[in-house]
Amino acid sequence: MTASSPIVLGPHGPYFNFARPLRFAGESFTPGDAEPFAYRWYDKDRVVLGHRMEDQLRFAACYWHSFVGNGTDPFGDATFARPWHAVGDAMQQAHHKADVAFEMFQVLGVPFFTFHDRDVAPEGRTLAESNANVHRIAEVFEGKMAQTGVKLLWGTANLFSHPRYMAGAATNPDPDVFAYAAAQVRNVLEVTHRLGGANYVLWGGREGYETLLNTDLKRELAQMGRFLSMVVEHKHKIGFKGQILIEPKPAEPTKHQYDFDVAAVHGFLRAHGLEREVKVNIEQNHALLAGHTYEHEIALAQSLGIFGSLDMNRGDEMLGWDTDQFPHNVQQVALALYHVLRGGGIGAGGLNFDAKLRRQSIDPDDLVWAHASAMDLCARALLIAEKMVVDGALQRHVDARYAGWDGEQGRAILDGRLSLEDLARDVERRGLDPQPHSGRQERLEHLVASYV
Repeated sequence: MTASSPIVLGPHGPYFNFARPLRFAGESFTPGDAEPFAYRWYDKDRVVLGHRMEDQLRFAACYWHSFVGNGTDPFGDATFARPWHAVGDAMQQAHHKADVAFEMFQVLGVPFFTFHDRDVAPEGRTLAESNANVHRIAEVFEGKMAQTGVKLLWGTANLFSHPRYMAGAATNPDPDVFAYAAAQVRNVLEVTHRLGGANYVLWGGREGYETLLNTDLKRELAQMGRFLSMVVEHKHKIGFKGQILIEPKPAEPTKHQYDFDVAAVHGFLRAHGLEREVKVNIEQNHALLAGHTYEHEIALAQSLGIFGSLDMNRGDEMLGWDTDQFPHNVQQVALALYHVLRGGGIGAGGLNFDAKLRRQSIDPDDLVWAHASAMDLCARALLIAEKMVVDGALQRHVDARYAGWDGEQGRAILDGRLSLEDLARDVERRGLDPQPHSGRQERLEHLVASYV
């Protein structure tokens, strides 16, 4: 869709006060009253390290926070009076949500979207009715995707909101709940395949425990492993070519979750022989709650061969829960994207804005402002990351620090050609007394800041 293309509206639109898709105006653009927003940095056709910016970033808007969220928090009622929440019955509201979603996707120019099954269609009296509701909205999506060119980055099943999942889905002590969750996932995986999704995600919001007093860890981990294996088996059975992703999260809503961080997920995958079948969808806010940086989780996933996709948001470092705010720190995002680029790019994944408006941002247009400003910030961060990669100064410091391991002795140690005894004998023969070298952390922090 070009900047001058008309926006495809539903019967009740427009929902947003933007007459056309947001345009790229360039770095020198200064917003004014006549045009309140234009991209300064997000030029989707600009080539960055051999690929179009749009293809390097693969932005996606999520369905749940954007079109389902109503502004509630643990201590307050809804503050968002959305017109698509109040018209008709549940299925009519689902159709309205689809209209508003695809209008916003076009205004922003995002190439992808993401959803849970319960975001897009209501739960019915039976699972069969619930699944049928999802398929009815999938038909709507097919038409809108064909009209607009917007694609599906990933789908997933909500296995955490309903009371049946209060003790987990795959890790539930009741095998009937396990079976129900499996049936629900089968449906959403098949819908994702039908819509040409690039990935399928499992977020185990309740796959953990509140107390060990009533928990059998060994059983629950075995159940979770079997559940994931069944998903992989069905993926191959139906011919789904997308990635299967797990989204790590350390805690909240449960006290401890089994997919705590990238390292825990990798250990779990290896224990069940799934390390070549499943990758990770990493979120900044979850990394923070696990005591890590975003770039740590990205770099670790790449080193382990399980990097898949990113949820692009941020947490409030003053608060200890999952605040899901839109990204605003360009240096943090640049460092994350630097590691993405160094690892070969985003691949079949993308940058999904799993972020929600603050409770006082009550206007529907705030959704556009939040997403568009975050997209522009990510685009700016990508250009900074590109400079870091092309310049190579940071990597040269790292290479120099480990250069000894590229020598004959370093290779012999890692290849297993030298034993503990061999090394002890060599140290004594040479009278070795190695001296420490500076890690130059402050110098490197200054280097990174200089790119920004």
